[in-house]
Amino acid sequence: MTEGLEFLISGMIFGLAAGISPGPVLALVFSETVKYGRKEGVKIAICPLITELPIVLFVLLILSNLVKHGFVIGAISLFGACYLIHLGFENLRVKISGFEVEFAKEDALKRGVIANFLNPHPYLFWLSIGGPMIFESLDIHISATVLFISGFYSLLIGLNIGIALIVEKSKFFIESKYHLYVVRALGIALVLFAVIFVRDGLKLMGIF
Repeated sequence: MTEGLEFLISGMIFGLAAGISPGPVLALVFSETVKYGRKEGVKIAICPLITELPIVLFVLLILSNLVKHGFVIGAISLFGACYLIHLGFENLRVKISGFEVEFAKEDALKRGVIANFLNPHPYLFWLSIGGPMIFESLDIHISATVLFISGFYSLLIGLNIGIALIVEKSKFFIESKYHLYVVRALGIALVLFAVIFVRDGLKLMGIF
C-alpha cells in the first residue's frame, strides 16, 4: 500500500511539473482563455487525454520488448535522468515572457490536439520516465500503475483547467513572480528525481 502511494505521489509531482511548466499546451490555454474565454481554454486543457493515449500505448509496446533486458532499461533510465535535468534547468531559466504566445482563432480543440501530437515532450516523458515507471509499478500491483497514471493526469489536466479559470478573471498569477517561483521550485524537484533515476538506471545495468 505504501509503495502504491509512492507511485501516486510521483505521478502527482510529474503532473504538477508538466501542468505548470511553460510549453505549447500551457501557452495555448493561456492565450485562448485571455482572448476567447475559459471555454476555449478548457478545450485546450483536456487535449492530453485525447492525444496521449496512443502515445502511451506506442511507447509501452516498444518498451515491452525490452523490459527483460535490464541493461537497456537501465540505459533508458539514465536517458530519462538527463531529460529530467534538462527540464529542471529549463524551469530554472524560465522567464514570464515565455508565456506570451499569439494564435489565430480557429477550432481550439483541434489546434490543441495538433500542438500536443507535435510536442516532443510527451514522447520523451513516456519513453524515458513514464514508461519505465509503469513497468516498475506493474511489478508491485496494477493498482500502483493506476495510482501513478491517475495522479499524473489529475494534476496535469486539473492544473490546466484551473489556470484557464484563473486567467479568465485575472492574468496576475500567471504573470507574477509567484508563478515563477513555483516553476523554479518544480525545476529543483525534477533535478532531484533525476538523481533517483540515475541510481535506478545504474542498478539495472549492474554498475551500482
